[in-house]
Amino acid sequence: MAGQRIPVIVDCDTGVDDALALLFAVRHPGLELRAVTCVAGNTDVDGVVRNTLTVLERAGAGDVPVARGAERPLIEPARSARHVHGTDGMGDLGLPAPTRRPADVDAVTLLRGEILRSPRPVTLVPTAPLTNIALLLRTHPEVTRNIERIVFMGGAVATGNATPVAEFNVWHDPEAAAVLLTADVPITMYGLDVFQRVVVPGEEVRRLRASAEPGARLAGELLAHRPATPGSDAEAEAAGGLGDAGAVCAVADPAGLTTRLLPVEVSLAPGPTRGQTVVDRRPRPGEAEIHGGAREQAMVDVGLDVDVARYVKLYLETVTGGRPQAN
Repeated sequence: MAGQRIPVIVDCDTGVDDALALLFAVRHPGLELRAVTCVAGNTDVDGVVRNTLTVLERAGAGDVPVARGAERPLIEPARSARHVHGTDGMGDLGLPAPTRRPADVDAVTLLRGEILRSPRPVTLVPTAPLTNIALLLRTHPEVTRNIERIVFMGGAVATGNATPVAEFNVWHDPEAAAVLLTADVPITMYGLDVFQRVVVPGEEVRRLRASAEPGARLAGELLAHRPATPGSDAEAEAAGGLGDAGAVCAVADPAGLTTRLLPVEVSLAPGPTRGQTVVDRRPRPGEAEIHGGAREQAMVDVGLDVDVARYVKLYLETVTGGRPQAN
């Protein structure tokens, strides 16, 4: 029904840009943040839980349930991105420790309960390695009956960041990403091709940092930590990439994201292509399919273009003008 908020659950590895995503999810009036689940990725899972609770408290949403999830990928050891997100995963901003504790259930249990209890189908937004989501889908496949869509930040059509072809979240746990693609629900891939384009200008970052409101000020500090083009001229380096927050913008305002329904699979073989999201953009089958038989691939709404100005405006208006919504 028109006017109803979209029930959302964020699965994250907070993380500078995951924190930006949480600030937006808390404050957008069209979203109902039901829960947040945590997984190892940008930093260790206990650090992710701490960071998540701190961000929610700073945003004025301390009542949103938070649960600890997987501390490592399904097969491989955990490999952090502290060189990007700082030793504490939050830009080493020296934020205070949270005053509350996470829920006394694990992430998969919280995910199952919140999804099945929701009166409306939930939109699941993973902005992290997909370990928790894979465990949920394999342990409790019944949840798919009350999932509207999964909008995940991960993958790339063109160039990776963890490797030349693989994006970090998928590369960190390729098997989990492959499981995600088996979910019998609509899936949107918000990959690096659009992720890297949504940049907040330096003047807006400075304005946020000068705000007297704690959530808006935190957004500015986080954006200042992740320059969109590090090592460039001073003004370009002052700009900050929204990163994961763009995926939540795409939930609130899907018209700002141009997608195409395409076959996608994850490369699981050892070697230089492991973790690559292989997106088939060909207009017709090729010789491999003609001579070897077609492969069964998931059909995914792949983000190919984004209205940058629209999402920057949406983010700034939401974070500076929105207030936490009562759950």
